[in-house]
Amino acid sequence: MYWLGLDIGTGGSRALLVDAQGKQTAAFTAPHEEILMRQPLWAEQRPENWWDAAQTAIRGALAEARIGGEQVRGVALSGQMHGSVLLDESDRVIRPALIWCDQRSQPQVDFIHAKIGRDKVVAAIANPVLTGFTLPKLLWVRDHEPRNFERVRKLLLPKDYIRFELTGEFATEVSDASGTALLDVLNRRWSRTMLDGLGLDAAILPPVYESTEVTGRISARAAELTGLAEGTPVAGGGGDQAASAVGNGIVEQGIVSCTLGSSGVVFAHMDEVGYDPQGRVHTFCHAVPGKWHVMGVTQGAGLSLQWLRNQLAPGTSYDALTAEAATAPAGSQGLFWLPYLMGERTPHLDAEARGGWIGLTARHTRADLIRAVIEGVSFSQKDCLDIIEELGVAVSRVRASGGGARSPLWRQILADVFAKPVASLETQEGSAYGAALLAMVGTGEYASVPEVCRAVIHETDCLQPRQAESTMYAQAHKVYQSLYPALRGVFAVK
Repeated sequence: MYWLGLDIGTGGSRALLVDAQGKQTAAFTAPHEEILMRQPLWAEQRPENWWDAAQTAIRGALAEARIGGEQVRGVALSGQMHGSVLLDESDRVIRPALIWCDQRSQPQVDFIHAKIGRDKVVAAIANPVLTGFTLPKLLWVRDHEPRNFERVRKLLLPKDYIRFELTGEFATEVSDASGTALLDVLNRRWSRTMLDGLGLDAAILPPVYESTEVTGRISARAAELTGLAEGTPVAGGGGDQAASAVGNGIVEQGIVSCTLGSSGVVFAHMDEVGYDPQGRVHTFCHAVPGKWHVMGVTQGAGLSLQWLRNQLAPGTSYDALTAEAATAPAGSQGLFWLPYLMGERTPHLDAEARGGWIGLTARHTRADLIRAVIEGVSFSQKDCLDIIEELGVAVSRVRASGGGARSPLWRQILADVFAKPVASLETQEGSAYGAALLAMVGTGEYASVPEVCRAVIHETDCLQPRQAESTMYAQAHKVYQSLYPALRGVFAVK
């Protein structure tokens, strides 16, 4: 038998099959359309395109594995967080979804904090509201597209729209719902404080489950479209970060993950809920039932290197870019990169922050530019790690994953910047793999998430921090941290 994890990412939908030992047997990715950026700070995608890609990915994985859908015992979902899928009374998509990196809703964030009170908001949902979250996106539609808002009958997150298409059921789970700014994270239920305080109808929200609970079964229509068997159970799954953490084994205390995708996330498990009163990091429900996690987010992590490649080195592979970066000295000859291409979350909570190289001189080479981008993203991730440790989370080692972590150079720079061992895993799949493991627990193959992770997740190499480089980077990080306060006034200039 097999289990399928389906990840609805930003760039594509990925279906991954594992066997009873948790070994990946097949995977297929179907690309999404380009992000729609019709104005500065805007970022939208069409949910219908996600569903088309999901069908292609599932069929592709089944074909690669040479199995029929009846051999898939269970499915679970993962996906990009914070997106706003709005459905009308006929369950049709009303408008393109505002996705995680959309930053247009600062006025709505300010309104929420003023209307309810920032301290009351943090007490209600364990986080301040940010522009990336789902709630201010919904209010932006209410303020700017009132006719569309009047048609809203359901608000779904990206992966939960795919769940609806697969099962006909409206449902979400606690980890992804935590990023809406509508979930009472402490009590793992929708927040009456937020709903009542803003005059929102709770009926637009789906039921919320734990990540391993079965939320529906593959419908006859979805079976015909995907090749899965009708009646196959679909478990809750998780937001991409929580699911990736499951795939990395970050389900017990002591080990932290650093995931370098389009965004960069430092993620730690918590047995007891706790949060940063300043809101610099997020406290969300974990995909482990009854547990929580804390994470810091860099908005433009892998996105920074992708931007550099697309604009300054089109057609160059990422391996070639990192090989070139390796020829530059550590510290990039005093050149710093601020990775604020889409504003920033941790630690600044500033949608108006802007990126750039600082310290550029005539002696700098393209290799310095590339290496400075990698180092700047790593410094930003260090900001996240420092705050997590301030909250009392013990960190003995870091597990790296995501596209950026495939680079040995980037992993070594992380080890040097963090001054901690950075390990790689046998399986580098992250979110889709974590979703497949949640499907295994949801169907009873394993009794718990920690049990399946202990059984199937294994480290391979582990890079140790180098003393001289760590000392140098510790000083450089202080310089990096001084740049945002110095430039903040410039960022606000239109």
